[in-house]
Amino acid sequence: MTHDSLEPPDYTGGSLVNLVSELEARLTGEPTPMPGLHPNLAALLPSAATYVLVLFDGLGARQLDHPAAASLLAASRGTLDAPFPTTTTVSLASIATGLPPSRHGLLGYTLWMPELKRVVNTIRWTTLWGQELDYDTTDFLPAPNTWERLSAARCEPITVQPGAFAGTSLTRSLYRGCRFEGVYDLGELADAACQLARQPGRLVFVYVANVDYAAHVHGQHSAEYAEAVSAAVWAWQAIARGLPEGAVAVGTADHGHLDFPTERQYKIPEAAHKGVDFYGDGRVMFVRGDGAGIADEAPAVWLPRHEMESWWGPGPRHPTFESRAPTGVLVAEPDHLLLHKHSDDRMIGNHGGLLRTEIEVPLLVATPGR
Repeated sequence: MTHDSLEPPDYTGGSLVNLVSELEARLTGEPTPMPGLHPNLAALLPSAATYVLVLFDGLGARQLDHPAAASLLAASRGTLDAPFPTTTTVSLASIATGLPPSRHGLLGYTLWMPELKRVVNTIRWTTLWGQELDYDTTDFLPAPNTWERLSAARCEPITVQPGAFAGTSLTRSLYRGCRFEGVYDLGELADAACQLARQPGRLVFVYVANVDYAAHVHGQHSAEYAEAVSAAVWAWQAIARGLPEGAVAVGTADHGHLDFPTERQYKIPEAAHKGVDFYGDGRVMFVRGDGAGIADEAPAVWLPRHEMESWWGPGPRHPTFESRAPTGVLVAEPDHLLLHKHSDDRMIGNHGGLLRTEIEVPLLVATPGR
């Protein structure tokens, strides 16, 4: 593998970032920070007074080949690129801001925070070993964000999320200025999405979590994974059936998934941790320090930052980009996962790299009565 064979996301009109810009521009009629979709992709989305954007966590475009996903495959109109790295918090931050990671500053699932002098888990907002942090995430992402721009244009942003997420540090960081509607099962989720879509001038963002969990814990060949995909199909079909006139549902994902059994997981030796901070993901591991020597032994390629920093997107860069970005990255071989001493080695499914299975996410469309 060479880094030249890896294609970064198409931030010019073919990515999740551009989908958000496209929907925002249609609802507000105002310029957006990033371009909308390429014309051929934009033409796939019908005009609407309200859009319901449904994100299936972990259900990449290549995973629609699973037998349980047949009806989602039938609803697919094309594919988009997830931002780099292909992981949940990065993609959700891009939706929440309409910006690529280079501009919103959340550069990885785990992130070096210079003001805290440590690596932070950006889902739980803890240290890598689970210690809670005294850090207010409300203003972590740039302003105005997607929701604030929509509101300023007299459009209402609403997110439908698992109720357990209410008030968490992650929710505070992502949904500043967005109305939060908590639900407790997929039936409530579909009902809420359809009821909220009855009023024009809204962007209703719906988050469906179950596929990602099943892929991480059980892998894509498990009965649990098939059950999770079937549940996601049910949710999409229920939303599609209940859409009111004037609304369009757009489905997508934050990343794809790959399975890595134990024999394809490489644990970085304890000695290599001295004087080095590891963060990011196991598919493209960020290294603050010298990682070139590690690549001599690991199933990975070392790239200094200047050779790959465009993967995070174009400028102008977030003010903290230089201090949060690593010295370089260890890009795992296609069939391997890298683990540092704080990595969770229990997970079968992983993501974060630039293989098409990881980066391609679907573009699903449903209209009332279809």
